[in-house]
Amino acid sequence: MVKIHPLADVQSENIGEGSMVWQFSVILKDAVIGRNCNINCQVFIENDVNIGDNVTIKPGVQIWDGVMLEDDVFIGPNVTFTNDLVPRSKQYPEKFERTVVKKGASIGANATVVAGNTIGEYALIGAGSVITKDIPPYSVWFGNPAKQRGTIDKTGTITYTNKNND
Repeated sequence: MVKIHPLADVQSENIGEGSMVWQFSVILKDAVIGRNCNINCQVFIENDVNIGDNVTIKPGVQIWDGVMLEDDVFIGPNVTFTNDLVPRSKQYPEKFERTVVKKGASIGANATVVAGNTIGEYALIGAGSVITKDIPPYSVWFGNPAKQRGTIDKTGTITYTNKNND
């Protein structure tokens, strides 16, 4: 059973079993959300969005057209995705950039993911980081702009190679 808070505005019927949508969230009609997802309060999900199974999206996140989240992804509070590399008021691109967050990846609070990048499987993005390029699988990135600081395995064990900003 899908649980939708009565104060959420959910227009999509494409939400998998066991998913929860919290209050003050908006999900547009063409969005696809998998099974056992947790869509926290104050999340906005546009139409051309595909979210896999077992995904957690914390409060204050907007998932714009062109963003895909694969299975087992964690999106921290207030993560920012973009989808237009040259935004202008009332001027829309013919096609929005595609951003993909691969299986098992985690993005920390207040990180920004610039449009058109892919975050690899099980990668970890630190809080407040700015992602400006593709991120390899099983890697740890943080900073502005984010730099690789180590590696991570499926269990979450991190091996740091560079914690500093150099």
